[in-house]
Amino acid sequence: MSTLSTQKKHSSNESEDFKKPLAAIYIRVSTEDQALHGYSLAGQENALKNYAKALGYDIFEVYRDEGKSAKDIKKRPALLKLLSDAENKSFSAIFIYKLDRFSRSLKDLILTIDKLKEWGIDFISLQDRIETASASGKLMFHIISAFAEFERNIIGERTTFGMNRKTQEGGIVTKPPLGYIMVNKELKADPQKEGLIQAIFEEFYHTNISLNKLAKKHNLTVNGLKKILKNRTYLGEVKFAGETRKGIHQSILREILFDEVQKKLASRSKIFKHR
Repeated sequence: MSTLSTQKKHSSNESEDFKKPLAAIYIRVSTEDQALHGYSLAGQENALKNYAKALGYDIFEVYRDEGKSAKDIKKRPALLKLLSDAENKSFSAIFIYKLDRFSRSLKDLILTIDKLKEWGIDFISLQDRIETASASGKLMFHIISAFAEFERNIIGERTTFGMNRKTQEGGIVTKPPLGYIMVNKELKADPQKEGLIQAIFEEFYHTNISLNKLAKKHNLTVNGLKKILKNRTYLGEVKFAGETRKGIHQSILREILFDEVQKKLASRSKIFKHR
């Protein structure tokens, strides 16, 4: 091999070894921002491109939301595309001009940055001096992530509290089972299907029909049929977190029939186990 070709090969390998990481740039400006603060898309873009290149990045794409408010992420198509590309790991860092360009909702900002951490995407805010490439930047990222976890826990506690409260008041917390419908957020007997539930329970109790045949007869799976036969909602009860309480909805089964069906289910289960 000639000296020239060897040098070219060495140069090619060297350029591959030192391939620069890719960065996405996100810029946003609303009409109000432009008038009050003098922000412009061009100004943000130039500053961020220069900053990214100074840190050793090549630009993957510039995402622009022009005339968009920061209040609702769902109404910002460029940001949605940015986050989709981030999840697909199309680049390794996101550069923004200022945090309020990204979101004015602290909750949305925290949860979004936490997602970026999960995807392994660095986050750099030029004006706020926030970045995740250095030790201090990573510390800030961890602090923001801690807030994200705190926010998720608070949401979880509120949800659990709300569901508990609803159950204590006799409200349903899941989608209505066959035989019921929701009317103004209240569980009501379905006049077209409550008779079907009664018929299913009666047939299972008074005949020797198998679960498989009974399920096929009513266009159900065997597991779906078992769930119906064991569902205490039909007795006017609600269940949440392992506790059963009296509901405010109408029962559509007699308790004695429901109890006899439970005994028959248990008996068949024992027979099946001993085969």
